[in-house]
Amino acid sequence: MPVQYSGIVDEHSAVRTGVGLFDVSHMGEIEIRGPEALRLVEHVSTNAASRLAIGQAHYSGLLYEHGGFVDDILVHKVADDSYFLCVNASNQEKDFEHIRAHNTFDCEVEFASPKYAQIAVQGPKALQVLARLTDIDLASIRYYWFRDGVVSGLDVRVARTGYTGEDGFEIYVTPGEAVNLWGQLIEVGADFGIKPCGLGARNTLRLEAAMSLYGHEIGASITPFDAGLGWIVKMDKGDFVGRDALLKQREKGVTRALAGFEMRGRGIGRDGYEVVLDGAAAGWVTSGSPAPTLNKNIGLCYLPADRAKVGEKIGILIRNQVVEAEVVPTPFYKRSK
Repeated sequence: MPVQYSGIVDEHSAVRTGVGLFDVSHMGEIEIRGPEALRLVEHVSTNAASRLAIGQAHYSGLLYEHGGFVDDILVHKVADDSYFLCVNASNQEKDFEHIRAHNTFDCEVEFASPKYAQIAVQGPKALQVLARLTDIDLASIRYYWFRDGVVSGLDVRVARTGYTGEDGFEIYVTPGEAVNLWGQLIEVGADFGIKPCGLGARNTLRLEAAMSLYGHEIGASITPFDAGLGWIVKMDKGDFVGRDALLKQREKGVTRALAGFEMRGRGIGRDGYEVVLDGAAAGWVTSGSPAPTLNKNIGLCYLPADRAKVGEKIGILIRNQVVEAEVVPTPFYKRSK
């Protein structure tokens, strides 16, 4: 997946106003099947997979015992004894070994990435484009649900999740058919202005929507509570890997929190830059860039929990100069319904 095809801003705008096409075949897939598949998924992930209906998906986390992220994942319930996990590309082997190491249940864990390519159709016109290649009732697939069916004569899985802040669909297809399907989507989407999109636009789109990225907002030293992702942690479901550590953190309270900011001075708060409070380093920028939709320079950063409040004035250290910024509500962008 290249950084860009026609240009980051051009591709970003295509997704916000029309439709964009992403080759996200680098993402990983893990399948868990067997009589106790649910017990394993519940044990290794933070969200309550027992509450999923067949055909439903949710966002969840794999944690280490100390409460930090192994990865953030999407869990899809295919059947009562079958779960399909979409995981981050750079973590897929690690995730597989982590899950397999915890498998003391009557089920099998398959590293399924070689079986799947993934193409994401994103934007307000995504449904109209994909509808030209399938008889699946796309409108009936609710957000964070999926359906197996036929697209362009191919057996595929179509999910409605997305990582851009826009409506859209992810198509899981066998790798040998992905190139032809990509070409057909480009062809049928031509009069909608469809554009291939790269990693650059994927990053600016997800940042405007304040969606976390592994290695930036989350990682092995970050817990879901630090990252403002407590909603994916279901403490009441019973034991899971990392639960004890999260209980202790919840009792003590978080000491740092993820916050969104807009630059008030000239400059861009880039990933890794120091955040300054009261003249001293107090945090760091996890993601930062211009926001093409908003025509502002925005970012996400970690701050002391008691200072991560909307309206808080902060400084970003840019080339040895402290530049003014301000904590603002997130997401920075929310699509109209």
